Amino acid sequence: MFKSVLLPVDLAAGTGKRRTLAVAADMVRRYDAELHVMTVVPDFGMSIVGAFFDESFAAQAEAEMNVRLETFCREHLPEGIACRQHVRRGSIYDEILRVAACLGSDCIVMGAHRPELKDYLLGPNAARVMRHAPCTVMVVRGG
Repeated sequence: MFKSVLLPVDLAAGTGKRRTLAVAADMVRRYDAELHVMTVVPDFGMSIVGAFFDESFAAQAEAEMNVRLETFCREHLPEGIACRQHVRRGSIYDEILRVAACLGSDCIVMGAHRPELKDYLLGPNAARVMRHAPCTVMVVRGG
């Protein structure tokens, strides 16, 4: 049913992402799908904020996230599950959607933090991905 599963992870979040990883790994096994794990280095937002950082800062942050993502996958992926890793820089939901489209992913498995009152049902990134994704999106609560 699914051939390419995209798993966006927030490496700054606590241990909740392990639950989302377990769901994605189960889908990969069940459908003999390819797993893509990604994380996003957020951009600075307003250009005035970026002016306070050295030009090499973004590249250093991206390189550090590559190392952290490799470590996360090595330590937390179940035995026998391989993945391709992707680190992007920009708006979280935009980059998730861009990578999903680029890879031709047919399923995105992502966690959603406990919503605050202002978020109602889902966090802003999960909600935007669900609204605009060209494929199935599975949201793992507390994941």
